[in-house]
Amino acid sequence: AQGGSVARAMLESKKYVPKAQVLRDLGAEVVKGDLNDKASVEAALKGAYGAFLVTNTWEHFSKEKEVCQGKLVADVAKNQGLKHVVYSGLENVKRLTNGKLEVLHFDGKGEVEEYFWSIGVPMTSVRVAAYFENFLGPLKPVKASDGDYYTLAMPMGDVPMDGISVADIGAVVCSIFNSPEEFVGKAVGLSAEALTMQQYADILSKALGKEVRDAKITPEAYEKLKFPAAKEMANMCRFYQMKPDRDIKLTHRLNPKVKSFSQFISENQAALKNL
Repeated sequence: AQGGSVARAMLESKKYVPKAQVLRDLGAEVVKGDLNDKASVEAALKGAYGAFLVTNTWEHFSKEKEVCQGKLVADVAKNQGLKHVVYSGLENVKRLTNGKLEVLHFDGKGEVEEYFWSIGVPMTSVRVAAYFENFLGPLKPVKASDGDYYTLAMPMGDVPMDGISVADIGAVVCSIFNSPEEFVGKAVGLSAEALTMQQYADILSKALGKEVRDAKITPEAYEKLKFPAAKEMANMCRFYQMKPDRDIKLTHRLNPKVKSFSQFISENQAALKNL
């Protein structure tokens, strides 16, 4: 999702030629790359000015594997002298909380960030807020068992949660590539806006024409839910409640067309029909 957004934005800007299969029709050169295979990463990055990198915990559920993939790209970028890598990173929550909280899909990216900078690769980390798209998928409103309404279950209490449409990330990353002197060596938190769960619910209610409420679930209750990543998600929300740095103003400067949640929902009415 992120890579496609970045590649589309770069092709539209006509300044860069990224490499992505789906975008061949738009004029992209396509090179196969496998993050577990050093030779293929070397071939993919050969002669490149820079790279945008996303590692994906959910593909294999292994923090160690994610860290290995990120470090492999960092080593190749260093050896090949890339001028600018933009990495889709996140905070190392375990380190920041002295081991109190562990959020594997954050912590691995945090370790990769640290490694890039420690070996001297010119890298910018973009720390992306929760995707608005998740409200049409894994976080979608669920029909209540005790009445004619729906609930949103994210254990955020009354603390606003930052969000952004993944489709809007591409233009932000393009702007960062265009200003290396401002962004190399920095971590940038991306967010279109921060809303409470009830505010997200209100916008969905209006669009669906059905009542949606914040389920008011606690992190303790959430982590007992019967799905594999329940504890991981509960800890992520505990960390979100600590208000990590997401810069709404900067995000809007880097992509003036970034959409609010209500704009995003009104543009995705068709997907809502399936809820």
